[in-house]
Amino acid sequence: MEIEISSCEHLMYVSEIQQEMYDSAQRRGTGIAKRSIEYLSKKISEGNAVVATENGEWVGFCYIETWSHGKFVANSGLIVSPKFRNGGVATQIKHKVFQLSREKYPEAKVFGLTTGLAVMKINSDLGYKPVIYSELTQDEEFWNGCKNCVNYEILMMKERKNCLCTAMLFVPDNNKVNGVAYKQPEIKYNNEQESHLSV
Repeated sequence: MEIEISSCEHLMYVSEIQQEMYDSAQRRGTGIAKRSIEYLSKKISEGNAVVATENGEWVGFCYIETWSHGKFVANSGLIVSPKFRNGGVATQIKHKVFQLSREKYPEAKVFGLTTGLAVMKINSDLGYKPVIYSELTQDEEFWNGCKNCVNYEILMMKERKNCLCTAMLFVPDNNKVNGVAYKQPEIKYNNEQESHLSV
């Protein structure tokens, strides 16, 4: 299996990726902001995503987005093809996209919103900490991306202070989190529930 920074050669998978994002959200009954083919294609062609493939078949995907003039980076849209779940693929993709975020935006805070316990565990291993929503970007465009989520009414009812997603944040400090040097955690291949989600 290959896990690579995206390029134009990966555009052939964009329809499958978009469809699986939608299908996974429907199966779980939880939300993810819907992304257009054009939006995902731009992420892929600009090298702002990570794509996993095996023998020419799409395996998994995640992309990065910057907010608040580069002060925040989100790792979003983590999705693994159903055929390849429960084998540690999501962990490997998250590590690769986190590395890409840190290389491109070393001073930025890295954050995610997720409803998935497996993603929370991966984020925690990478040095993310759970935070309240006010610690995240307050960029209106980011929150507007939640409008297509099935839980958007809950978010607005709570005045964007919380929702069903858990907010997690990595704060860089010379590659440290709370004074502790970042260490690549051991990847374990056990029964992870790896569908997606980070908004």
